Amino acid sequence: MSSTTFNKLVIIGVGLIGGSFALALRKAGAVRRITGVGRSRENMQRALKQGVIDEIAPDMASALHQADFVLLAMPVGQTGSIMAEIAPHLDSNTVISDAGSTKQDVVTAARDHLGENLKNFVPGHPIAGAEQSGVLAAQNDLYAGKHVILTPLAETRTEAVETATALWQACGAKVSQMPVEEHDRILAATSHLPHVLAFALMNHLRNSTDSPESLLRFAGSGFRDFTRIASSSPEMWRDICLANRRALLQELEAFQNELDMLQTLLQEENGNALEQAFIQARRMREDWLNRQD
Repeated sequence: MSSTTFNKLVIIGVGLIGGSFALALRKAGAVRRITGVGRSRENMQRALKQGVIDEIAPDMASALHQADFVLLAMPVGQTGSIMAEIAPHLDSNTVISDAGSTKQDVVTAARDHLGENLKNFVPGHPIAGAEQSGVLAAQNDLYAGKHVILTPLAETRTEAVETATALWQACGAKVSQMPVEEHDRILAATSHLPHVLAFALMNHLRNSTDSPESLLRFAGSGFRDFTRIASSSPEMWRDICLANRRALLQELEAFQNELDMLQTLLQEENGNALEQAFIQARRMREDWLNRQD
């Protein structure tokens, strides 16, 4: 195995995230053979037909034999059971990483199940995705220019971090590192809370006294943009919310305070304060957009 080309990549969970990782590395010429592992035989056959993977592993032992790198790309709720399943079959130098949106639960599972292979584990999270799921949604440029956060442990080998970094960079991503707790706190505010709000708004309209059809008949592009992520995988977001529930509950409480403040301003017909709140929000968003690379 050269420093730029890996012999065998194993993707466990060949959907949007795992499939896009495979396609990007294939496009970059960074890997020679890609083995897929997944629950759905139908989805795995699609992955093979689409050229996302080269082979469907018949079992975990053969999948992991002489693997250079394993990406865990299934819903985070499966992390513990999958780690327990792969641990007996990992080679001593196989690097393992994940793509989960939460990290403290993943690290706990790794400490519980990976044993001596913990030194080869590099927790990771690509800040990229789409509302569609499954391998047919995979794309070779999903990670181009996007951030990937690695949260290596104290036990993680430097070489393992370098390997994970090299592969994500080959996908075109910008790689950063941060502590596990900081990652989960930040993502609760910027990713997990928005998804919960989008799901909640759709359910609010579903439970309205007016029929959802009559309400949505005249919904415009703003509503479509705001609720786009409510088309995301319910299973995946159930697992994410439960895994990061403490940080998410804090964000929900803080957001509820914002709603209470706006409700008070409306009750008081305080137009000046309402406008100032909107001005501050717009300014913050524009400043953020201007800082984007």
